[in-house]
Amino acid sequence: MDGSAFVMLAPVPTTARAMSDSEFLPPAQWDALREAYATPPRAYHDFAHVEEVLRHYDEVANGPGWEQPQEVRLAVLYHDAIYEAGRKDNEARSAELAVEHIARWLPDRGIDVARVAKLINLTARHGSLGLGDVDRDAALFLDCDMAILAADAATFAAYDRGITAEYRGLVPAWLFKLNRRRFLKGLLVKERIFLSDWFHERLDAKARINLRRAVTEKR
Repeated sequence: MDGSAFVMLAPVPTTARAMSDSEFLPPAQWDALREAYATPPRAYHDFAHVEEVLRHYDEVANGPGWEQPQEVRLAVLYHDAIYEAGRKDNEARSAELAVEHIARWLPDRGIDVARVAKLINLTARHGSLGLGDVDRDAALFLDCDMAILAADAATFAAYDRGITAEYRGLVPAWLFKLNRRRFLKGLLVKERIFLSDWFHERLDAKARINLRRAVTEKR
């Protein structure tokens, strides 16, 4: 990724930016999406999480801009639509749902459906991707999803409790703690937590403070 080209790209005016999500999607699609996020109930991966990721999407739209704003926004909306803690196919199933819904309700929007699916599937690889593994929009999209790592201390703690709650009863507590700490430590030792320059420059220091606290405090 060329950092200089990234900085110079101007914001992209788009219909996707101008519309609210209930306007961006037909009412029936909107209702089906909200229903998907409500089943099963989640402590963190619910629609409130999507709204937070959309907030970061809007920040990018008003900053460096998106090259494919419709596709990225749809990926944000659908990236956790199907979520059952512990399953390995949540992202693939969410991508399939997005493809199905786009074909049903947005067939004439000119959307690159394969791109939406690819972005959603990339979220299964959080923490394992490097700078050269994804393009500019994908890096920004993935960073929007990971921006919670740089939230204020109380919000980060609530996020951590939410993840813990989703796995409660599914795996032994000791095993969850071991794997969770391993994941957070893995992020902390990386040279770059965020893949895009824009998020790296703004959020890296805050994220490291939260991660250090999370891996050192007694859990």
